[in-house]
Amino acid sequence: MALKRMDNVGIVVEDLETTIDFFSELGLELEGRATIEGEWAGRVTGLGDQQVEIAMMRAPDGHNRLELSRFVRPPVVADHRNAPVNALGYLRVMFTVDDVDETLERLRTRGAQLVGEVVQYKDVYRLCYIRGPGGLLIGLAQELS
Repeated sequence: MALKRMDNVGIVVEDLETTIDFFSELGLELEGRATIEGEWAGRVTGLGDQQVEIAMMRAPDGHNRLELSRFVRPPVVADHRNAPVNALGYLRVMFTVDDVDETLERLRTRGAQLVGEVVQYKDVYRLCYIRGPGGLLIGLAQELS
């Protein structure tokens, strides 16, 4: 059996509204929202009795999605947001944008902070990392060709 596709990347957040606004400003579209709870959900995650509010954000290409989750119960037990970029585990989500500088200006109004600096890789990309809502690490890439 072959892999068909990657459906989404999940991110646990503290403030769902602020995070939805941030990713909407970046250019993702809110596809839907739901509250997930019940015995079946706890069996999937191994968390038992859980209640989680989710928002599915769709990229402009119509294929890629972010699933934003805010756990009501059980409470969040770990926080990796302040780990450096060389920490084990998931690092960041990278988005290709038309203009890194313009995107940074728009996202700064939503609290984004540049991690290092905007750099150019050969004549191929301009790249940077930012911290978004709740400290989420996000990459931005501008294709130059």
